[in-house]
Amino acid sequence: MSDFLFSLNAVVPVFLVMLLGFFLRKTGLLNDAFTATANAYVFKCALPVSLFLSIAGMDLAADFDARFCLFCFLGTTVMFFAIWGASYIMMPDKTQVGAFSQAAARSSAAILGVALAVNIYGNAGMVPMMIMAAVPFFNIYSVIILSFSPRADDKSGSAAAPGRANAGDIRAAGRLDAVRNACLNVCRNPLIIGIAAGMPFALLGLRLPVILDSALSSVGATATPIALLVMGASFSGSEALTRWKGAVAASCIKLFLLPAVFLPIAALMGFRNSEMIAILIMTGSPSTVAGYVMAKNMHADSVLTSNAVLLSTLLSAVSITLWLFLLRRFGLV
Repeated sequence: MSDFLFSLNAVVPVFLVMLLGFFLRKTGLLNDAFTATANAYVFKCALPVSLFLSIAGMDLAADFDARFCLFCFLGTTVMFFAIWGASYIMMPDKTQVGAFSQAAARSSAAILGVALAVNIYGNAGMVPMMIMAAVPFFNIYSVIILSFSPRADDKSGSAAAPGRANAGDIRAAGRLDAVRNACLNVCRNPLIIGIAAGMPFALLGLRLPVILDSALSSVGATATPIALLVMGASFSGSEALTRWKGAVAASCIKLFLLPAVFLPIAALMGFRNSEMIAILIMTGSPSTVAGYVMAKNMHADSVLTSNAVLLSTLLSAVSITLWLFLLRRFGLV
């Protein structure tokens, strides 16, 4: 019973804040302008500051775990490309392959991961290390998958007229540009910048002045509650589950299958406590809202993606509680 209560105490507060955001949106206290501005603030300011402080406060000589980072990198690579290959073979509608693969593999690692780790341990633990080793590749692999998967507009292409460039060649050039741009965007990503800015402090043992540390701590502390409120508020205008089969399948893979594969491997490799929490978030947290934005902008099936984000977020209240209960039961956290 104590293990079950531990799991509930870790997960339920996170989702209660999201539920509050949903109701505040329904009452009109939160609106589209607020959620857009708050989302930008969290992504570009509060969360990078929070991750900077987490990294800057680490003793890398003692805390850095190359084996853990390698596990996160290899796990991310296997997740994305195994799901992409399997869905390309099994899905009858190939135009849904890209959106489905991204939704089934890409996690809401930064926001939910930090929130869950802080709620359990009082700090981000190994989540920043996981973000550093995995999240950049979430972005790169998503762009590759969406760029090189069939799309609905590919069917409309016809043979090029004499003297004109072939449409397929133009698309291929555009896709290579998209991959190049994705690599540049990773370097400009505020979360990556926040982590990179904290590395010199961790490597050299530097400490911020007390006044600056206190001010940044106040800013960083706003990241989790505001992000969770915005995530809850974003569900107010969600589309109906018109792609319910794909959304259900992607959610089940995201929340149940991937953790069932990777958590036992992590346990056998000796990972424990905040390392296991970080791996659980990497493999078993819901699909990220950023995936919808990317799918829409890259002309993939954004309806399937948005439905998978909505459904996986709702179901994750149950799935994450279940996984935490099992991890606690086996003495892994």
